[in-house]
Formats: sequence, structure tokens, C-alpha cells
Amino acid sequence: MTVTPQRVPGDPEPRPVVRPLKQPTRHRSHVPPLGVHVTPDGGIDVAVLASHATAMDLCLIDVDDAGGFRERRVELEGPVYGVWHAHVPDVAPGQRYGFRAYGPWDPKAGLRYNPAKLLVDPYARGLVGEVVYAPEVLGSPADPDDDALRADPYGPPDDRDSIAHVPHGVVVGPLARPQPLTRPRVPWADTVIYEAHVRGLTLLNEKVPEELRGTYAGVAHPATIEHLTSLGVTTLELLPIHASATEARLATQGLTNYWGYNTLGFFAPNSAYATRAARERGAEAVLDEVRGMVHLLHTAGIEVLLDVVHNHTCEGGDDGLHLSWRGLDNPVYYLHDGASPAALADVTGTGNSLDYRRPRVIQLALDSLRYWAETVGVDGFRFDLAVTLARGSFGFDPDHPFLVALQTDPVLSGLKLVAEPWDVGPGGWQTGQFPPPLAEWNDRFRDAVRGFWLEAPKQGSHGGPMRGVRELATRLAGSADLFGPGDPPLVRGPVASVNYVTAHDGFTLADLVAYEHKRNHANGEDNRDGSDNNLSWNHGLEGHTPQGDDATTEHWEAIVPLRRRSQRNLLAMLLLGAGTPMITAGDESGRSQGGNNNAYVQDNEVSWVPWKLDAAGEDLLATCRFLARLRHEHPALRADSFFLGTPRPHEPDPDLLWFAEGGEPMDVAAWDTPGRRVLQMLRSGPGDDDADVLLVINGGLSDVVATLPAVPGPAGGTGDPAPAKRWDRVWDSAWDRPEPPDEEERHCDATTTLDALSVQVFLTRPAG
Repeated sequence: MTVTPQRVPGDPEPRPVVRPLKQPTRHRSHVPPLGVHVTPDGGIDVAVLASHATAMDLCLIDVDDAGGFRERRVELEGPVYGVWHAHVPDVAPGQRYGFRAYGPWDPKAGLRYNPAKLLVDPYARGLVGEVVYAPEVLGSPADPDDDALRADPYGPPDDRDSIAHVPHGVVVGPLARPQPLTRPRVPWADTVIYEAHVRGLTLLNEKVPEELRGTYAGVAHPATIEHLTSLGVTTLELLPIHASATEARLATQGLTNYWGYNTLGFFAPNSAYATRAARERGAEAVLDEVRGMVHLLHTAGIEVLLDVVHNHTCEGGDDGLHLSWRGLDNPVYYLHDGASPAALADVTGTGNSLDYRRPRVIQLALDSLRYWAETVGVDGFRFDLAVTLARGSFGFDPDHPFLVALQTDPVLSGLKLVAEPWDVGPGGWQTGQFPPPLAEWNDRFRDAVRGFWLEAPKQGSHGGPMRGVRELATRLAGSADLFGPGDPPLVRGPVASVNYVTAHDGFTLADLVAYEHKRNHANGEDNRDGSDNNLSWNHGLEGHTPQGDDATTEHWEAIVPLRRRSQRNLLAMLLLGAGTPMITAGDESGRSQGGNNNAYVQDNEVSWVPWKLDAAGEDLLATCRFLARLRHEHPALRADSFFLGTPRPHEPDPDLLWFAEGGEPMDVAAWDTPGRRVLQMLRSGPGDDDADVLLVINGGLSDVVATLPAVPGPAGGTGDPAPAKRWDRVWDSAWDRPEPPDEEERHCDATTTLDALSVQVFLTRPAG
């Protein structure tokens, strides 16, 4: 090992040292774990994967009084099975560092070693600084006439030093857990997920102190927690909090990647979401704030899931940034197309994809997941574009080593694991194909609910045909067609279906009922980005404010109540259907993005959750709270296993029955009736004291009189002179607030009248 002082930009003639090929180190029995780890003797163990490199330097970086950087370079030993390593004495926590890799520059063969570029440690647990978007962050020269900052994919190496233009790793010492880790361990059947962005959730909440708004600490503030618990939220799913970087294309347009699906460090938290005080104290304080957030949420009984982006990195395509993986081991980390010249294969739509055929890539993901689970204490993960993580040599593999590891790992297998079951590559749609214990986002639920309540009525209002109830019923019953197959069958249960109507990606709930066309012009892509298949319905006028000659006061006043009812219908399907519901932050109170269905660059009030609500927002919030409470209070609405349609052991009544509007059971002919829009779903309470729940759905454009089915059990037509139970209407989506305008509205005899496009909920109550 040698330590070599180096000059850096600002000093005269700074140039990296070119090293000859080293002889491989003898294969030792022990090589330090990847990353940088503090040792008891006051030093560090360091190890980094760079299997095609010929030499590797650890660069210890100091900042002088003028803000300049000076390096001390430590020559690493190796490689041992591709890993370069060393023990370095007298290095304390807080020390900045990076790597410089030496080797062939042969882009046509996939080799991109350029020691002029300081490289971020893929295992860094803290990062400081931001990417400065300039030619220095490219591995090869950029076209000077190209404003998009794109490198020549097969050009010569760029010899400008990048140390002042890239983030630096920070040595993080051992962390003491503030309190013993006690996970809430919420059963899947009781789980209600709330998807939120750390910054956007609290930035406008005046109940949160100003210095905490938009931070990890703000998420754990009592005002935030009270809101979540009032909604019945058991599990907070946070959009990516890994350190990330904006795409060069966006940066050159003055935009930022607000969502953060562009990872720069799989171990380091995004310091921009920490309080100013934590940032000023350094990387360990930022990490402590994240851990403190998790602890306080746990104390309130709320689990924390992280949305993790292990399918690609922030470096982009072959013409992209040269920050870390590309300069350390481009052929190993990234999926290539196998052609000559070598080019990246892109199944993620981002320019690159990590190669999960490589054990070291799987190791990187698993090491990161264990770190966040054990050191930070999170309760699970949602895997962005999870099909990429299970691609083998022949496409998606449900027995992929990564998925096997998730099933068998003693740390990870007991957590909540959720797959986004698609990517953009061949065979990329795999909903229902992931093995337990993974749950999956169910896009079929989203499309069925939107299709029934929005797309079909839109067609019907123009005289077109309206789809029937079969697809909606399948989704409300837990999507057994998707999640039931397996060996043995039916083991996953309806809880494997993460039901959602909206997510961060797409229209908000309020915009679904107000726009038929996306309004993404502010994203800088001429409105080409974002989906065109939204299954939305504006109910007759586009937007949230009257526009055009048709927007008369009378017309507008007729449309607005229908839109609000449609939002309530969608929330009812989400919170009362079988499966695991996921609410998107702000949908509970009518948040709008002005028709933007791809607001990933909108770090402004377009994306932030509003907390000052008008009367309509308060009404919707009250409705969402009521429906969540209904779900929580009645076991019939929290199915843990698929319905049988027959009595379960030790239970007298079938667990699920379907009825037509006349009160008769649905038979094959009824299910096959084209355009049927009325349906009754009866779910029996599993215990003697548990209420049965009846959902009566009218998806037609006219009011309907429905005959209620007989109450299950002894009250249901056994000849008893005095029935023990009756139906009690507890909610109607025609109500602006979750209470009847008149107490008589609660009580029903044999029939009920449903307004057009509405849902009613009934519970069995003691007669009298």
C-alpha cells in the first residue's frame, strides 16, 4: 500500500497518475466487506469491486479554507476475486473519500476506466455535495454544441478532473440504536398503505414547525402522525429516499427529478430531505434523523416501507454520466446487449439496467436491503420495475436467485415486500407471477375500477356500450385469477394484491374525474411524456375551472357534484374491496396536479400535499376516514384468504355471495348479461358477533331500485317469527359527508333506491 499526495483542480497541471498493470494479490482467506468500515484501532477497512481494473486508489479528500479539495491517494491491494481492498490507519468518521480506477479505456468492449474521474463508492453510507452538470462529469468529451450534456459513447477519455463536480463519500462510524427496534408487525389483512413523498407530504403543513417541513423529522411530527392514524394508515410507503441525481437532460433545462427514481447511492439517504441542522452536522446526523423518523412512526404503530430503485442507476445510457458504477466495473454492473461495439441494454426506459445475472449485482441489492432493515429499521420495500430484478438469461424468472434470496433470507423474508410487477423490456408485464412472500401492485384492479366508474360511463353518456360487472367483481373479490395460481394454489391470498386507483405516477383522484387529456407541458417534453391511457372522465367539461362556451353556471353546477360522487365511488372500491389498499397522498382531500399525470419534475405546489382545505376537501377527507374506519371495524372487509363461496369450517354462512338487483343470486346467465351495471356483494362476518357487509353497486346512468338479499343466518328466511337481524344502511356515496341527511336514510326494509353511479353499504344490525 502506498499513499500519494495529489494535486487537484486549482493547482498547476493536475493530472492523475497512470499506473502499470499490477500482479493480482494472493487469494487471502479474508477480504473486508465491500464499502468503508471503521475499525477499533482508529482506521478503516475499505473494499471495492472493480474486477476489470488494473489498479485502484482510495482518495481521502480534505477541504481547505478556500473550499478547494486536496487528496491523499492510497493504493489498494488486489484484486481478489475482483475486489480491491486495504486497511488504512488514522481515518476517522466524517472523512470524505472516493475512488480512482485505472485500466483500459475501450468503450467498444464495455471498458471505461478513466482515473481523471473521482468515483462514488457504491456502498457509501453517507454522501456530501451534489453533481455539478458540466463536461467534467462525463467519461469522454461532450459535443460542445450539444446543450444536453451528452458524452460521445465511443470517444476518447476526457482528462478533466471531476473531484469538484461530484458528490464525495463520507466515512460513517458505528451507529448506536436510540431505542430497541420494535416493529409494529401489522398483519397483511389489516394493512392500509399510504404512498407519500418525504418533501411533498409536509412542506405546506402549517401545523409542522417551519424548520421541519419537507424533512424526515416532519414526517414523524405529531401533526403528520395524527393525520395518518386518523385515516387508518398502518403502513407509510415513502417514495425513494436513497441519494439520487437528476438526469443531465433535466438539469440542462433547469429542472430536477423530484420523485428521486434515479439512484446515486443505495446505502446513503438523500440529505436534501434532512433538516438544516442535521445537514450541517454531517452524514451521521442525517442518517440519525432518518432512523429517528422510523422510530417515532413505529412508536405510533405505523410501519415504514421504502420505494427502492434497484433496477437502474442515475448514470444514464452509454452517453451518460461517469460517476460510479460505469467507472468501476461497467461490464459487471450493467446489462449489455451482447453486440459489438458493446452497448447498454435498456429494459427500464432510463438508458441503463443493472444486470441481475451477475452475483455481485444481487449482492449489492441484498446488502443494501439488509442495511436499511437492520440499521435503519424499516419494515419493508416496494421494488420499482421489479421484473428487471428477476431477469435471467432468458427473461423473467420466478425462480431467479434474487427472488429466492428474498424468500429465504432470515432478515428480509419476514418483512413486507412489494413488487411493481413490470418493466419495459420483452415480456415485461408479470402481474401475479412473483412468488410469496411478495405482494404486487395490481394494475388490473386500477384499470377495472377506473373502467367501470369512469371510462364506461363516459362511453355511455355518448350513447356507447358500457362494460359489465364481471371484471370489477373479480377485482373486488381479491383477484384470485392473478394471485391464486401456485404450488400449492391459493396460498398467497387476496392480500398479495396491492389495490390502488392512483399512484404517484398518473392522475390524482381529483384529476381522474376532471381531465380526459394530460396537461404535462410544464415537464419540458411538449406533452409527450406520461400515459395517454388514463381511463378518466371529465364528466362533460375539462379541468377544475369553467372554461369555454359550454361552461355555463348551470352546466358547471351539475357536473361538480357528480365528480365528487365519482371520487367517493373510487375510494369505496379501494377501501372496501378485498386486498391491500394503497392511498396516494392527498387523494383523501382532493389534491390536484392540474392535469399533469407525470409530475416527476414538479418540485412545487403541483406535487406538494395541500393542507388548507375547502369544504369539498373536508367532506372527502371525512369520507375517506369513515371508509377506512369501516374497514378496520369489520373483519368481513379484511379477507386474509381467498373466498370460497361456501361456508368456512365452523362458520354457518358462505363467505361471499353475489346478487342481482332483484335480490336473486347471480347465475352464469346473469354474469354473462352484456352491460349489466348493478351488483350486490355480500361478505359474511367470520364470527357470531361480526357484522355481515353488503355492497350495493349501481354503475348505470339512471337511478335503480334494488331488492336486498335476505340477511344471512337465522334471520334470513328460516321461518323465525322475529328475525334477529336486519340490514342497516351505513353509507351512500350520494351523501356529501359520511352521515345520512336524515336518520330515516339509515333504515331499509326489502328495497333500496340507488342514485345513478353510486354505492351503498349495509351492515347487519340487531332488529328492534
